[in-house]
Amino acid sequence: MVAELSSRPCVIFDFDGTIADTKRMICKVATQVLLEFGFTEEQIGDPTPLVGPPFPHAFCDIYGVSEDEAIAITARYREIYNVIGPEAWPLFEGIPELLANLRRGGKKLAIASSKGHGTLMQAIYDNHLDESFDVISGKTADGSDTKEAAILRVMAELGREADECVMVGDRCFDVEAAHACGIPCIGVLYGASCPRSELEGAHADAIAETIGELEGLLLGA
Repeated sequence: MVAELSSRPCVIFDFDGTIADTKRMICKVATQVLLEFGFTEEQIGDPTPLVGPPFPHAFCDIYGVSEDEAIAITARYREIYNVIGPEAWPLFEGIPELLANLRRGGKKLAIASSKGHGTLMQAIYDNHLDESFDVISGKTADGSDTKEAAILRVMAELGREADECVMVGDRCFDVEAAHACGIPCIGVLYGASCPRSELEGAHADAIAETIGELEGLLLGA
């Protein structure tokens, strides 16, 4: 399977923790908001698991709040996070070069993210990546939209079948969504969003510790 990944002409990327190093600011804002809602620092602990899964449900799953509380927490989170600007979503070092090399290699590139589509597009424009991707698909609605749906939208817009695509993501959610769509997934560790065991447990088809390793998997270099 690893050798076969490089032959696929379409690469679909997750955004948070894969293209952009959003962990620091997501954790910072989430901690601020949870403190506002009465959590102690001890109760919050390490908020890194919030990087990846869709809001507001992530707050239910990770912090055990009710759906109504999660909606309120998410609304406050977005009030803060969505106006931070470029500091909220800096690219990982080496990502522009990776994307350029994939383009030169003839790949079609796309993003399928659980980030709200409007916020995702702002992050794309702030990083001058609007010309780097053929299709960009973020979440269009809380609850009713899923990562699988975003991937399927990308495939439809590109006019590609599952056997022509490979997904790249940093969490088990990316691997599971890709597999649900019939697509293999490369898990990445350079963003430190999760331990290797999480990606292995989700049966990632390959794991890259660095952007250089990821490039090798995608281009067969």
